[in-house]
Amino acid sequence: MKSDKLALFGGPKTIYKKFKKYNSIGIEEQRAVNRVIKNGVLSKYLARWGDDFFGGPMVKKLEEDWKNKFKVKHAITVNSWTSGLICAVGAIGIEPGDEVIVPPWTMSASAMAILHWNAIPVFADIDPITFCIDPISIEKNISPYTKAIMVVDIGGQSADMEAIIKIAKKYNLKIICDTAQSPGAKYYERFAGTMADIGGYSLNYHKHIHTGEGGVLVTNNDILANKMRLIRNHAESVVGDMKFDDLTNMIGHNFRLGEIESAIGIEQLKKLDSLILSRQLVAKELYKGLENLNGLILPKVRENCTHVYYMFFMSLDLNQLRGAKRENIFKALKEEGLEGLSLSYTNIHLLPIFQKKQAYGKKGFPWNSEFTKRDINYKKGICPVSESFEDKNYLGFQMCMFEMDKKEIDLMISAFQKVWKNLHFLN
Repeated sequence: MKSDKLALFGGPKTIYKKFKKYNSIGIEEQRAVNRVIKNGVLSKYLARWGDDFFGGPMVKKLEEDWKNKFKVKHAITVNSWTSGLICAVGAIGIEPGDEVIVPPWTMSASAMAILHWNAIPVFADIDPITFCIDPISIEKNISPYTKAIMVVDIGGQSADMEAIIKIAKKYNLKIICDTAQSPGAKYYERFAGTMADIGGYSLNYHKHIHTGEGGVLVTNNDILANKMRLIRNHAESVVGDMKFDDLTNMIGHNFRLGEIESAIGIEQLKKLDSLILSRQLVAKELYKGLENLNGLILPKVRENCTHVYYMFFMSLDLNQLRGAKRENIFKALKEEGLEGLSLSYTNIHLLPIFQKKQAYGKKGFPWNSEFTKRDINYKKGICPVSESFEDKNYLGFQMCMFEMDKKEIDLMISAFQKVWKNLHFLN
């Protein structure tokens, strides 16, 4: 039934009911969970050397299926992607005071995983077209103390890995790919996340496929794989029995994924291709309906790559909007009933932890430690592209939230078109 609430420009809302929420869980996952509960093995990990160090049958099958799907040598499950990032940074041998380059346009866990090992995040700006980390800014931020680059494949597509790998080889740096939002995206013929020393994906509830919480690390390096398995499962308890000689960062954790989550993940992985295709078809219709709106810049997909549309990243060319203010455009679209819009993606270098340089205790550790080689600037202005998006230009649509049919897509396009016809009222 239509709402009688009037929209900003008069008349009924363009979108008069809520969009259907995205839900990739079905009967297959329910049956898989029931099988696990019936056999009674909810976890089979032990923190001692032996077959159970690697988890139970569902964990092992999900890892096997994942490595086959993504064409990698090793896939390692963890109980969250934050845990995965901590494993990855620890595995590459980061020392206290080492610097790791990371973009600010991401979730805080990307940088927190660096701080976890008492290393120093250094923020490089993002590409204004793709929103991924900018290779030019990466190179500008390299110092003698840089040890790694954490790439973030944000929003649904890969960063420019060819350029980034070239930089990493030039300066002898490791690469970690945080591909939380882009599982199944392609960079030329390879999957995003698989070209780095370590990559990985999130399985938390609003991703393309999920297990509630969880993550999967990928690598083709045997040593890195073993290090991540150790960090995942109480490393210090088993390194001796495993005859693993490198004790660097072998303070382990309980980052283990359970059998129920793994059973769900096995079924979810089977659906990944079809779920990606459904997003791509929605995006195709949005491009067609929105491409002629002056001043609205739509997501760009890198040539020879694919986009899986976790987000539909848009931006505004303020010079073409006839004086309309972004906040008023946002308000008008919401008045027309459009859900899932955002104006901010949080520049994490501006969070209090970096502005105050206070992480462990009250004395500024690790920035003021004996291991820290130089003072790092986190003041506003160091990442002008990313900051401008948040302050003035960004307008995002959270495709991860909805399962849109043709009618809903058309309603969304109509809401945009109506607002654009009335831009002169929004200054």
